[in-house]
Amino acid sequence: MNRRVNEVKRRIAERKKQLSGSEKPTKPVVFPVQEEQYSVDDVTMYEYTPTKEKGHPLFRKEVFLFKFLASACLVLVIAILFKNPSPHFTEARHFVNGYMEKEFQFAAVSSWYEKAFGKPLSILPLDDKKQGETITSDYAVPASGHVLQSFKKTGHGIIVETGSKSVVEAMSEGFVSFIGQKQGFGKTVVIQHADGTEAWYGNLDKVDVNLYDFVDKKKKVGSVSSLDDGKKGTYSFAIKKGEKFIDPSKVINFE
Repeated sequence: MNRRVNEVKRRIAERKKQLSGSEKPTKPVVFPVQEEQYSVDDVTMYEYTPTKEKGHPLFRKEVFLFKFLASACLVLVIAILFKNPSPHFTEARHFVNGYMEKEFQFAAVSSWYEKAFGKPLSILPLDDKKQGETITSDYAVPASGHVLQSFKKTGHGIIVETGSKSVVEAMSEGFVSFIGQKQGFGKTVVIQHADGTEAWYGNLDKVDVNLYDFVDKKKKVGSVSSLDDGKKGTYSFAIKKGEKFIDPSKVINFE
């Protein structure tokens, strides 16, 4: 704006200089006077400058620092909780373990899957299906064999007898959400699928995946545990939806 004002002033000065050096015109020249009258010198301008105290409206330093310190304190408290072997913290440690195992469900992955490919097919039996009716699906068999113990007997899954050192494969694609010991399952790998179901592969002798790996369908998860005769092996398999287990035999044909 200042540059434009200076340019107008310069023009007025040049015109006045030209008029003063030439003959007086028969008619008064009013253009320069009008230009001066309506020049931008008479315009009052206001500029808004944000104060340093308020800062940027989309970023508040105090709130950011508070959240950062609160997060750091939370991590420090949890670290102390698990490093301290005191029995007074046992209940708190169990609460944290249970909360993380329950709430860490890869919600972002599931949401992306539904947006990209639509809602996944549910693996659960439908309500209008008759009891005992088998549901056909395209899920892979982890390892073919003979079902030694049924879901009705165990209440949480099945135990399958197969050949020694047989490979156990993922029934469908998903994320590895757990690797470790589970009561009644032994060495277990839990894979979470996009529809919210979990596949539990238990009683494994060897694990061939890592925690939080994304595994494709028929990807090698591990190998079965061998029996005493060295010719056969067994593994446990379960499917969990929410807090309930469902019968894997209604979804996959193992024999």
